[in-house]
Amino acid sequence: MDINAIKSKLATLQSTTSTRDNFWKPEPGKQVVRVVPYKHNKDNPFIELFFHYNLGNNKTYLSPMSFGRPDPVAEFADKLKSTGNKDEWIQGKRLEPKMRTFAPVVVRGRESEGVKFWGFGKTVYQELLAVIADPDYGDITDATNGRDIGIERQTPAEAGNQYGKTTVRVKPNQTAITEDADLLKGIFENQSDLTELYTEPTYDELKDALHNFLNPSDETTETTTTSNGTSQSTTEKVAAKSETAKTADVSDAFDELFNS
Repeated sequence: MDINAIKSKLATLQSTTSTRDNFWKPEPGKQVVRVVPYKHNKDNPFIELFFHYNLGNNKTYLSPMSFGRPDPVAEFADKLKSTGNKDEWIQGKRLEPKMRTFAPVVVRGRESEGVKFWGFGKTVYQELLAVIADPDYGDITDATNGRDIGIERQTPAEAGNQYGKTTVRVKPNQTAITEDADLLKGIFENQSDLTELYTEPTYDELKDALHNFLNPSDETTETTTTSNGTSQSTTEKVAAKSETAKTADVSDAFDELFNS
């Protein structure tokens, strides 16, 4: 038995669990959280990161654009959008990295669990910024005079759409984060650096991921079962996807951008 391999696997599993524990997302129904000052940027508790979703094998990649660095997928998306072709413009929009905003929060009733990162989209972000910009509210993260946020999460079935719906309401009453001095100290001091919880791919890694996405293997014939019970090979799925997205044309553009 390779003991070192076992130890490495254990460390990986423990790291994954620890990383997962750093995040929080609202469950269906109502809950209350408090955005707290961010240890790693005391001037702004909101952290904006960009991601590529489903760039092959349903994998998510952190975009280097999050840190002002070049991103080959974003460059390729820009090239597609500049061709003047409607289909390529749509494909370019799909390939653009999408912004996700995070805020450090404590969940009311679970303050002892410490600070977690809540990720949300553009609509929720705009609502929170609008409240903070309102002089009647101001700094909702203040330790003694800040405000809690009520969150209601609807499932896709309840919201009548594909993704569900999150509604936020900043409470009018000003409250303290906690009256427990030791707990408050822990909340301020024991915070992960969000950017260290994600692995930033290199330029070449993203370039390879994009190439594989645009040029899926036509040799794999693994058979899967579709929702209607019929069998469909991977080759057939690739062919269907290529027809829809005009992958061949996009692949030519990829070669022109990176191989010229």
